[in-house]
Amino acid sequence: MLRSTISCSLLLGLSFFATAAEAHEPSGDPSVVLNTPGLVAFWTFDEDPGRLRESLAPGNYPLKEVNGPIARADVGPYSGHSIDLNGKQYLQLDYEKTGKLNISGPNAQVSMFAVVRIIDLRQSRTIAGMWSEGKGRDDDTGTRQYSLLMNMPTYGGPNQLVPHISAEGGVTRRADGSAFPWCADYAATKRTVPEEEWCTLAFTYDGKYITAYINGTYEKRELDPKKDKRDDRYFTQEGPDGKDRGMNPYYHGRGIFQYDPEKHAKTKPDGGSDFTVGARYAVGSFLKESTKGKFGGLAVFDRALTDEEILALHKSANIEALNAAEKK
Repeated sequence: MLRSTISCSLLLGLSFFATAAEAHEPSGDPSVVLNTPGLVAFWTFDEDPGRLRESLAPGNYPLKEVNGPIARADVGPYSGHSIDLNGKQYLQLDYEKTGKLNISGPNAQVSMFAVVRIIDLRQSRTIAGMWSEGKGRDDDTGTRQYSLLMNMPTYGGPNQLVPHISAEGGVTRRADGSAFPWCADYAATKRTVPEEEWCTLAFTYDGKYITAYINGTYEKRELDPKKDKRDDRYFTQEGPDGKDRGMNPYYHGRGIFQYDPEKHAKTKPDGGSDFTVGARYAVGSFLKESTKGKFGGLAVFDRALTDEEILALHKSANIEALNAAEKK
């Protein structure tokens, strides 16, 4: 059944690829993404402004524009196009429609892969995910699940790729139940996120560790408690076997928050998190940390991909060709 589904998706993707190529030649190969097991959704952003952005993978996950039509650029890895975000717009799928994107539970796994060209990391901090933070510091009403974020200096991630997983939805809690002011559970890369050039950004969560990748590569990063602002016992003593949690990979190991409308009716009255691209609800707003830049491809998987699979996805985008096209 899986093989049949993938084959149908591949045919759809190749047909879409051929149509797009007539106008603007894609740089990469969407069939690599479509043939990767565990694929839930895959957007190539070929649609005109004002249209829903449809997923090529099986399932119905149409992303709607927020704050007006989003411009389409004539460059992209998989369709020959990309969306061009201006920092005031984003894409959204309502929580009630998230379906298999609503990855949650104690044994959940997730991976995300994006092909992007980011501008200005001071503001541009969000790639995508189901990640609603609430109104700010010490607010425990959030319904965070998983997200691919950037530039979070609070716990050692300035200008770096910082994929997040939340078990609580709200603020992170130590083993004794005491709370942090924010969600503190994220990996952080050694490298900073490239600005004003095409790159691939990805993460995996295997139920224990969050691992971050830039341009298909994972670089191990050890915890430096003082430098990384992670000298709290939660980071240094509550990891595997009473040791530290690391930085990349980062040990989480508590599953992904699962919103329950009955259980959380009073504690999380705003409901489950939407799936959003280019922005998230943080400090009472969707736009304070919304992203400027181009998004040429975005894929979500319901399992942890291997290092080799992440590298294959990176190669499928052919970012060298994208960057060459930007210089013309």
